[in-house]
Amino acid sequence: MKILYAIQGTGNGHISRAKEVIPALMNRAQVDVLISGTESQVELPFPVKYKFKGISFIFGKNGGINYLKTLRKNNIFRIFKEVRRCKVKEYDMVINDFEPISAWACYFKNKVCVALSHQGILRNKKVPRPAKKSRTGTFILKNYAPSLEKYGFHFKSYDKRIYPAVIRHAIRKQKIKDKRYYTVYLPAYSDDKIIKVLSKIKGIKWKVFSKYCKKPYQRKNVFIKPIKPNESFERSMAWSQGILCGAGFETPAEALFLKKKLMVVPMKGQYEQAYNAESLKRLGVPVLKRLGKKQVPAIKQWVQSDAIVDLNFPDNTQAIVDKILTNHIIATELSNEVFQGL
Repeated sequence: MKILYAIQGTGNGHISRAKEVIPALMNRAQVDVLISGTESQVELPFPVKYKFKGISFIFGKNGGINYLKTLRKNNIFRIFKEVRRCKVKEYDMVINDFEPISAWACYFKNKVCVALSHQGILRNKKVPRPAKKSRTGTFILKNYAPSLEKYGFHFKSYDKRIYPAVIRHAIRKQKIKDKRYYTVYLPAYSDDKIIKVLSKIKGIKWKVFSKYCKKPYQRKNVFIKPIKPNESFERSMAWSQGILCGAGFETPAEALFLKKKLMVVPMKGQYEQAYNAESLKRLGVPVLKRLGKKQVPAIKQWVQSDAIVDLNFPDNTQAIVDKILTNHIIATELSNEVFQGL
């Protein structure tokens, strides 16, 4: 079997998960990798056959998406050219982690696209939904990377095709310590904004990992470090007292796996993070609407708390991949039988 595995390159979570999914796929089939998007700070340690600019969302520095830069970055004519060039017909199966170019290529070329992502299953009726609905957000979740078959990951197995988060082996092998500091990763906020807020919480050491700085520096009780190399961030999480981060998927899931205190700040205008925040809130994780001076009392209360959410994330990546491949083979055989019987 020849598989095209397509990965969204906006943000770090998709690439991090791919590090575990790709070896499981390679154990069962010949795999080519496609990546589109430009905003990830994580490198993939596997050959990438296809690279596209795709459709990228550009983070701003005040808690949300920079829509002006996003519009400038995404040229509709270039996107159509990439969709047309994408050779999905050459593969027996296309597995898609919320990647738009291959998904739309499958749509236009009548090829089944199998979603294996977090975003693809958020519209499942059994997944907790934010109280405030967003038509734009719903449209993006539905149409950004369309697929006929949907499998995915969440903090809990809300349905039979929804599995617990994939936790990287780099995180699983970490030794858990308590070095009496807090790890922070909020890429939608500028370093200055983070420093202004966290420096007001005296007596606490904050280690902030930044996509903006190139050299480490310190201001008051806030230490700023580049997000690369990733090993430093992984160790920082494992040795911290708690983790303050965005309401993405992978970092909160890894924090929960490490049994660390967790507080999240969902990115403005990103509906996926509103979904994640709602799920985490129901699990007992404190959620901030934004990062500002008004949130300092809530952060202080969290720092003083000992509450930890206890969830388990078993290492079932190979079993999940095997199940998806088996289901696809069975579905293909049944389809062929029906076609031959006509």
